[in-house]
Amino acid sequence: MDNPIRTRMAPSPTGELHIGSLRTALYDYALAKQQQGQFILRIEDTDQKRYVPGSDTRLLQVLKDFGLNWDEGPEIGGQYGPYIQTERLPIYQQYLKELIDKGDAYYCFCTEEKLTQAREIQKAAKKIPRYDRCCLKLSPQQVKENLANGIPYVVRMKVPENETLIFNDLVRGEVKFNTNDVDDQVLMKSNGIPTYHFAVVVDDHLMKITHVFRGEEWLPSVPKHILLYRYFGWEMPQHAHLSIFLDPSHPGKMSKRYGTVSAQGFLAEGYLPEAMMNFLMLLGWNPGTEKEIYSLAEFINDFKIERLNKKPAIFDRKKLDYFNGIYIRQLSSEKLFDYFKKFLPQASDDQINILMPVLKERIIKFSDLVSSTKFLFEDLDYSKELLLKKGTDPKLAIEMLTQAKNLFTDFSNLQTRIMDLIKQNNWNTGEFFMVFRVAICGSEYTPPVVDCLPALGQEATIRKIDIALNKLLN
Repeated sequence: MDNPIRTRMAPSPTGELHIGSLRTALYDYALAKQQQGQFILRIEDTDQKRYVPGSDTRLLQVLKDFGLNWDEGPEIGGQYGPYIQTERLPIYQQYLKELIDKGDAYYCFCTEEKLTQAREIQKAAKKIPRYDRCCLKLSPQQVKENLANGIPYVVRMKVPENETLIFNDLVRGEVKFNTNDVDDQVLMKSNGIPTYHFAVVVDDHLMKITHVFRGEEWLPSVPKHILLYRYFGWEMPQHAHLSIFLDPSHPGKMSKRYGTVSAQGFLAEGYLPEAMMNFLMLLGWNPGTEKEIYSLAEFINDFKIERLNKKPAIFDRKKLDYFNGIYIRQLSSEKLFDYFKKFLPQASDDQINILMPVLKERIIKFSDLVSSTKFLFEDLDYSKELLLKKGTDPKLAIEMLTQAKNLFTDFSNLQTRIMDLIKQNNWNTGEFFMVFRVAICGSEYTPPVVDCLPALGQEATIRKIDIALNKLLN
C-alpha cells in the first residue's frame, strides 16, 4: 500500500479519559487495524493551565486496560516523534516562522485589558466578539521595535474575508463555512506554546495522519484547520465528526452529575472492558444487521465508516448493564475469582468460592458485590419495624427465628430443612423469609440469603439471629 492508513488518538492530560474519547480511540484503532495501517497515540499537553499531574500516565494505562495498544507513541516511540506536544516546541516555532514570513500570520501585541474592552464594545453593539485586527496594521518597523523592546505578544492567523470554505465530512457530508465567521485565531500564546488549532495541524501532517475521528463539537474549528493546510500547501486528512452521547435519564449530553463519564470510572464500578467496548461499538455505528455481540476482532472486520450515524447516540446505562451481564457470565472461573477478589478483598478464598456460583447469574457490575455482601463482614443496624415489615406479629417473628436458629448446626440441605420447618408450623413463606432476610442481612433486598449462609458461617449466623431476637424482645 502506497499510503497506509494512519489514525491517531490525541488526548489532553487535563483529567480522566472521557468515555466518548474512548469510543473515538476505538474507531481510530478499528480502521487502522482493518486496513493494516498504524494507530498512533499523541499527548496534546499544550494547555498547561488545565494540566492535571499524573493524568497523562493514567490516560496511557486506561487505553491499555481496554486493549487499545498503539503502534507509535509515548513509551514505545516511532519515527515521527516526539509524541508529546511540549517536547515538540522547536518544530512549531519553525512552521510558525514560515507562516509569518509568507504573511499568513502576524504578531499581536494587544494586552488582555484592551482585548476585553474591545469585546465589550462589540457586545454592546450586538456584534459577534472578534479580534479587531489593529495589530495587522502595524508597519514592519513597528513590529521590529516591539519585539526588540520585549513587548509580550501572541501570533495570530490572518483569515481571508468573505470566502466560502467547503469541507467534506465522512459522516456529515458537505459542510460550508464563511470566513467572516472565523476570528483571527491565536496560533502561538505569549508563553511560546502553540494553541491546539496550530499544533494539531502541524502534528497530523508530520505524522502522516490520513484519517481523523473526533467529536462533532470540533466541527466549528474545521475552517481554521482548512486555512492552515492551505497556507502550508499540505493535504488535509479525511475527517469524521462523531455524534455526541445523550443520557436518556435527563435532557442534554452525558454529565458526571448523573454518573461517571470517565473510562476509568466505569472500570472502577466493575464493568468489564470487553462489555464496555462492545457497548461503545454500537454508539454511533450501525452494523446493518441484528448482531449485537462483537469481539474486538469481529468489530475490526465489520467496521465501515459509511455506517457511522449523524444522530446523537443514546448512552443507555441499562443497555450497558445488559452487555456487562452477558460478558460476566462468559468469564472463566479463574477470571471470575479474580474479579470477586478485587472487589471483595476482605473475603477469604473459601467465601469467594461459595459466593461465585450464587451471585454470578445476578451480578450487573462487580461493584454491586460490595453492598450486597456487606452483611458477611459486619453487623448492619436496622429497625425492629423492618423485621415486621409484612405486618408480622412480634411473637411470631420471635418464634420463627428461635426455631430457625436450631437448624444451623450444619448447612447441609439447609433450603429443604427451612422449607420443612415453614410447612410444619404452617407459616407464610414470604413472611418468614422477610423476617429471616432482615435478621441476617439487615435489609429487605438481599442476594439468595440461604445460599450465602455457608460463607457467613455458623457462629456469625447465630449471632445475627440473636441480635434480631434482642430487638424483638426489647
